[in-house]
Amino acid sequence: MAKLKLGPIADDKPVKVTLELSASLHRDLTAYAEILARESGQASADPVRLIVPMLERFMATDRAFAKARRGNHISVNKKVDP
Repeated sequence: MAKLKLGPIADDKPVKVTLELSASLHRDLTAYAEILARESGQASADPVRLIVPMLERFMATDRAFAKARRGNHISVNKKVDP
């Protein structure tokens, strides 16, 4: 059995974002959701719900991003005026 990078999807208060996915990316997300459901013993999640944890995981493991963030003192909670 393969070790997936994502674990169970946590419920959290969402922020609405609209984006378009290619058909092939949506198929891959659907396949990933099905595999994740089998491995975790949970019901298959909506593939769209995988996007946030995938992005979080990607950014958490991107060393160049972490280094740049530390160097520029970028804060997640910093308010930016439009």
